[in-house]
Amino acid sequence: MKCFKFIIFILALSSVISCGSDDDICESGEGTPRMKITFKKADKISTIDSVKIYADYGTNVVDLGWKLKVDSVFVPLRVDDSPFTDLYVRTTTQEDSTRVRVNYTTKAIYVSPACGVKKNYENVNSVLSTPNSLKSVEQGQNFIENEDKTNLFFNF
Repeated sequence: MKCFKFIIFILALSSVISCGSDDDICESGEGTPRMKITFKKADKISTIDSVKIYADYGTNVVDLGWKLKVDSVFVPLRVDDSPFTDLYVRTTTQEDSTRVRVNYTTKAIYVSPACGVKKNYENVNSVLSTPNSLKSVEQGQNFIENEDKTNLFFNF
């Protein structure tokens, strides 16, 4: 009987030990990075009172919400095989949105069994159409491997 209890204890202990952090999906920031957009006024990095960004992901347009008193935002790009993501930007509720098309090529990179594959973006550039309060767009770093560097500068 003692041997049976010992075997049950060892099995229970080994099942608890085998449950490790390998099942945690991308907790250490290994997932697909977002694009960093920094705001400028008069060629200086500046805080914007309010900005609202929508992202067109092909099947739907996602409202990323109003950002208040910020100098930069992070925007997720499409993860399908589309070569672009359309962003719509506005600073007030009364103005029409300005469309910015972000063009890129994607590169899939295997990360781990738990996290799977992430996308990196290369040759990132943008085209501004119908400027309103957003006057122009400047290129920053032209690839996205992490969220450290600014990829686009929005000039207001």
